[in-house]
Amino acid sequence: MSRTLRRTASVLAGATALGLSLTACVGGGGGGAASNDGASIDTSAATGTVEYWLWDNNQKAAYQQCADGFSAANPDVTVNISQYSWDDYWTKLTNGFVAGTAPDVFTNHLSKYADFIANDQLVALDDVLEKDGVDVDQYQDGLADLWVGQDGARYGLPKDWDTVAVFYNEALITDGGYTPEQLAELEWNPEDGGTYGEAIAHLTVDVNGVRGDEDGFDKDRVAVYGLGLDGGSGGGNGQTQWSMYAGSTGWTYTDENPWGSAYNYDDEKFQSTIGWMADLIEKGYMPSVAAVTGSDAAQTFGAGKYAMTTNGSWNINSFTSLTGVDVGIAPTPIGPDGERSTMFNGLADSIWAGSENKDASAKWVEYLASAECQDVIGAAGVVFPAIPSGTDAAKAAFAEKGIDVTAFTQQVDEGTTFLFPITDNAAKIAGIMTPPVDAVLEGQADPSSLTDADEQVDALFD
Repeated sequence: MSRTLRRTASVLAGATALGLSLTACVGGGGGGAASNDGASIDTSAATGTVEYWLWDNNQKAAYQQCADGFSAANPDVTVNISQYSWDDYWTKLTNGFVAGTAPDVFTNHLSKYADFIANDQLVALDDVLEKDGVDVDQYQDGLADLWVGQDGARYGLPKDWDTVAVFYNEALITDGGYTPEQLAELEWNPEDGGTYGEAIAHLTVDVNGVRGDEDGFDKDRVAVYGLGLDGGSGGGNGQTQWSMYAGSTGWTYTDENPWGSAYNYDDEKFQSTIGWMADLIEKGYMPSVAAVTGSDAAQTFGAGKYAMTTNGSWNINSFTSLTGVDVGIAPTPIGPDGERSTMFNGLADSIWAGSENKDASAKWVEYLASAECQDVIGAAGVVFPAIPSGTDAAKAAFAEKGIDVTAFTQQVDEGTTFLFPITDNAAKIAGIMTPPVDAVLEGQADPSSLTDADEQVDALFD
């Protein structure tokens, strides 16, 4: 399941629901005394049941293995795991904060946790981690720091990380005269798209077999798009839609990250990137926002409708397990600054401030963040765990399946990643930015209109 808000309707509904729910429960859950102070937590006293939620069904079995191992070592504690789809997950979670029925421990996302901190929904882990001697430097560089709030307290322990790459249909690429080696060296710029843009045009084919760069191409009757679009415009973060392009221009989301207070949606580098994507849609090389809203990018790709599409490492198995399609993975294109670029995002596990069993919850969070659990997750070959040994296990597991994941890992090794934007007001920003980005991509507004949206976003920090 995607880790970014995938559909326009979901973004707006989620932003509204999150804002209303958290406004209703400032100061803790509605189920009684809530505390975000972890100083009194004693994991040596852990007993009882821990309710744990996640959204990715592909990971549930591996986490059940972790839960079984945890309970074997801690027979007085039982872990119940519940999995909900991305949209349902956040609705149930925020409603649970209000009703006092949220889980003890849950998988947290960088786009959400600032609002959760602001409304006192998370337990600060610093004291218990220090008491238990947990090494927060054991994770991939930078991941642990992402979960430290503006107050200096830690609200999550890293569980995994992800990047973005280009999935491609090997048969369609070959038919178009491209090789994997050529795809790996494509260059992009926002003016004409560079060799990447040329490839997208050539790989687009209409119902009559005419390619996008040939005379007579019918943009209104496209059989195969050169580039797919993942569920919508991506709104204000565009993780799998446009972030890798904008990032390769040297553009940054905010004045500083994490915890910036001014966004850069008024920057020409960002606006020209969105403008380039709008041009792809207008020319018939990429589907419209309306066409992909509510759709599943992997399934559309599997139906042979996309020659290439950008998506996240969490969806490796969703793409490579498609029936009847040979799938390759290429790195994102080299940008104007001479380097590739990809968002580097990381998830964590957090404890709800309203939990009545914080001792056992903290012990479970520490186990989730340990090599003992993360090596199990890595061996399942679904995601890249936060601890290097877990990442190595994942690489080996993917290799055993015949899947080359270098396109996702090389940019971490090369240092060409940038962080998911972490600021206050994330839900409100999603609500502000999605309609204007949609409008630009649909040809209903000029990219310069995003300056007005930027002013609305920055006003949230005044």
